[in-house]
Formats: sequence, structure tokens, C-alpha cells
Amino acid sequence: MNFEFTAETILLIIIGVVFGAVISYLKSLLTIRKHKKELNEYKEHLDRQMKITSTGSANLVTELEKVKKENENLRISVQTLNQKPGRAELRLLNIYDVALRKMMSQAPGFSTAWENSLQEAEREYEANETGLKSIVSKVFGSSSTNVANEKSNIQQIEHK
Repeated sequence: MNFEFTAETILLIIIGVVFGAVISYLKSLLTIRKHKKELNEYKEHLDRQMKITSTGSANLVTELEKVKKENENLRISVQTLNQKPGRAELRLLNIYDVALRKMMSQAPGFSTAWENSLQEAEREYEANETGLKSIVSKVFGSSSTNVANEKSNIQQIEHK
């Protein structure tokens, strides 16, 4: 291999190296520009996401504060309502109701008569709530409804 280094070959080698360096430099500039553009897009995306998250967090904080205030107002209202006259008796009545229901499950002989009278009392209470019984008592007078109720009670007892 006889290879001579002449000025022409050395010049061609230098031109090739310089040309390669220029192309490599241009390629690296394009790659850097591409990466900078991508980095800027990521920064913009992150900025948008952070704004959305901060807005959502601020909304959640304001909503939480509103719910806390509402909860406190409701708690105060419940305490006020529980302090009204008759609430203690109503609470005691509910406790007795639960106790009677438990007793009925433990004493089955008592439960059938109790359930019948309880259902009848519930019907009367619902009639009073809807106003049907009060309307009937206004139209027919209170004595006629009492007599009719007593007759139906006697008929139910005789039927059993």
C-alpha cells in the first residue's frame, strides 16, 4: 500500500473533516433547537396543569370552608331543637319504643297482641297526622268518633 500524502490529499482530508464538523454542528444545532422547543412545550403544559390544579384546590378549599360553616350551623340548630320543651320526652319515648321491640322479640307470646295494638295505634296516629280524624271529629263531633272507635275495638277483640 503505497499511499502518498500530497498537499492535495491532505487538503481533501481537511476539507472532509471540516465539512463533517460543519454538518455535525448543524445537526446538533437542529437537535438542540428541537429539544428546546419540546422543553418549552413541557414547561407550558406543566404551567397549565399547575394553574388548573391550583384553581381546583382553591375551589375545594372554599367549598370545604362553606361545608364546615354549614355543618356548624346545622349542629347548632340540632342542639337548639334538642333543647326545646318536649324533646327529652320524645327521646325517652323513642328509647322505650326500641326497648319494647326488643322485648317482643324475646317474649313471643306477648308480641302478637302487642303488634296488633301497635299497628292500630300507628293507623290512628297517621290519621291524626293527615288530618282525617280531626276533620271527621269536626263534622260528626268528637263523641261519635269515640263511640265508633270503641265499637271497632270491641269487634276486633271479640273476633280474636
